[in-house]
Formats: sequence, structure tokens, C-alpha cells
Amino acid sequence: MIKTTIITIGDELLIGQVIDSNSAWMAQQLNQAGIAVLRRVAVGDNWDQIWQCLDEESRHANVILITGGLGPTADDITKPLLCKYFAGTLRTDAEALQNVKYLFEEVFKRPVTDRNVRQAEVPDNCTVLQNKRGTAPGMLFERSGKVYVSMPGVPHEMQGMMTDDVIPFLKKNFTLPFIIHKTLLTFGIGESMIADMIQDFEKGLPPHIRLAYLPNYGMVRLRLSATGPDKAQLSKEVMEKFVILQELIRGYLVTNEDEPMEKVVAKLLSSNKATLCTAESCTGGYIAQLITSIPGSSVFYDGSVVSYSYKAKEDLLQVNHNTLASKGAVSEEVVREMAKGALANIKSDYTIAVSGIMGPDGGLPGKPVGTVWIAVGNNEKLTTQRFHFRFDRQKNIQLTAVNALNMLRVFML
Repeated sequence: MIKTTIITIGDELLIGQVIDSNSAWMAQQLNQAGIAVLRRVAVGDNWDQIWQCLDEESRHANVILITGGLGPTADDITKPLLCKYFAGTLRTDAEALQNVKYLFEEVFKRPVTDRNVRQAEVPDNCTVLQNKRGTAPGMLFERSGKVYVSMPGVPHEMQGMMTDDVIPFLKKNFTLPFIIHKTLLTFGIGESMIADMIQDFEKGLPPHIRLAYLPNYGMVRLRLSATGPDKAQLSKEVMEKFVILQELIRGYLVTNEDEPMEKVVAKLLSSNKATLCTAESCTGGYIAQLITSIPGSSVFYDGSVVSYSYKAKEDLLQVNHNTLASKGAVSEEVVREMAKGALANIKSDYTIAVSGIMGPDGGLPGKPVGTVWIAVGNNEKLTTQRFHFRFDRQKNIQLTAVNALNMLRVFML
């Protein structure tokens, strides 16, 4: 069985300056190809640490994928280190050099320097992976039945090499099993309660089918993962288990697809040929951002009014000044008027209106930080609900958004 380690190199990863999106993307692509990822390791721009990491991971994995450290500056030490690690000698690769010259002379309209030319140097004992999206070529080494691949840390350059070269190479040279995932989304129930509800089901799963709990912001995704040599039989078996799982948690099921709440709402709006507008105060346009992240959202999403101040609520949404003065912006009465104002001005079929206190300051007697009012509905009816979230500002905003979208989903259903 192929066992893979992903090593990401760079001090910026260890100090949190850059989030490691590379290994997450790589793991997704590898998993789809039936390639198991054993470990993901981040290491700084330190010669001894990288060397030790290569030694350590080669004891556990037979494929080691490396990103980062291939740039033209002094802190980019991956290439000379790999050259020494595999006892090679640096040489200039003609095709890589031609690519460097083309990019600088024809694309960037800049002279080629000696530093740029050195980008085309590679160890003489590697297979060169040409970089179709940048200057630094990738390098593939084979030793003692193990494969080592070094790729640039620039995400879109690495992704090109993974798609065009690395995954096809692994598929050709290793016997890969099939991996099948089936995922559903629940809302309004915690993972411990779900575990109690389905404990007999979980105990009865065969060894090659595993159940994972993936909680996030009031929701829990349940994922069945199966591995085996026969794709048809595996698919049949997983689907049978997946149907049972859906029945067991039917009252909390949002969707039996691996998709976020905004995608579920988008599908509902599209299938009903309906449109949505939002009136946001405390979320500052975050709900609109989630909705518009869905391709084609212009068909069902008309727009948003982000009304933070009293004046904006009065001028843009026709919220009554006396309502604001007597009840406060964070109240059932105000979100109702916000919703009605949005429907009247934007003329959508449905609306969401939110107002709250996200923190860390701003709490009032009877309205502590995390207090949120949400209204959803249409011109015939509005539904409102009060929430009290107890987290930091960003998580409170995210919880407000997902609860608002779920309220609309329930309203429409």
C-alpha cells in the first residue's frame, strides 16, 4: 500500500505568517486518487531540520512530497540540500532554462540575471518536472523503492505539477485502492448526542468502512469512508450504510451531499426560482459573501444592505427612529423592520435580516455580547429568533450567518 508524507518547508509556516493551504489541497487530490496520506509535516528553513525530517519520514512512507524552498533567494535551501542528500551534482536543465528566459524576456519584459538562470539548475540524478506556471522546476528522485518529489511552494505552481506530473506518475507506478466518501450534514445537534444515537450502527461497520465526525459552527458533518479493490462493490456497500445512517439522524439532516449551508440554501432558491436579499448589521456583509461565493448566485441573489449605524438603518431600510430609540438596534422589532425594508426596496422573494453584538465590547444590561436577533421570511410572513453566542467576534459572526441561513432553509421548506 502506498503511504505518503507531505512536507511543507518555510519559516513563515511555523510562525503563522502564512497558512499552509498546500498540504490541504494536496491531501484532497491524493485522497481522490486512492493515495493515503500518512502524515503532514511543516519544517522551517533549516538545513539540519529538513535533513532529519527527510530521514524520519522515509522510515514511515514510501512517497515523500515536498513543497517550498525552491526560490532564488538565500533562504531557499531545498534544492542544494536535496542535491547533497541524493549525492548529485547541480547541472543546468536546458528546457527549464528556456522556460526561465521566455518568462523574463517575453512575459515579464525584464533582463535575465545570473540569479534567474540558477533557477534552471537541478541535480543530475533527478527527473525534472517542468514548471508550466513559473520558473522553478520540480524534481523527482527514486531511491530504495521510495519516491521523493520536490515542488515549488507557490500554490498554483505546485498544483500544476501535482495534476500534470505527480499524480499520473504515482498512478502508473503504484497499485492504488479505491477510496469512496459519502458525507451528510446535520444541524441543531452536537456530535456527542449523534454518537449516542448511532452507536450501534457505528459498532456494526466493517473494518474497511470508517465513520468520521466533523463538527463546525453548530453543524456536524458525518462522513463514511471506505477503501477496497472493487469500486462497484465498495460503492454498493457504502450506499447501503449511508441510507441507514440518514434514517437514523433524519430529524437533524440538512443535506446528504458534502456541501456547506449556503450551497443548500442556494439550491433551494434555484429550485423554487426564487430570489433572496439580505439586511446585515452585525455580520457586516458576511452572509452576502457566503451566498455570492456560489457560482451563478446572481440568478437567485439580488443584493444586501449593510446597515451598521442607526442612520443607515433609517435611511436605507426605513427602520423607524422611535423603534431604534425605544427598543435598540439589537431587538426583534428592529430586525423585523430591517427585513420589511429590504423586501420593499430590493423586491426579492425572501430576505434575511440580522442585528447583534459581536464583541468583544458593546454588551448592555439584558443584551450581553453575543446577543443576536435574526429575521427571515417573505412579504406574507416573517419568523424571528433570538440567539446568544458566547465566543470571539469572528466565531459569533460565523455562527450568526449559518443560523440565519438555516432559519431561511427551514422557512422555505
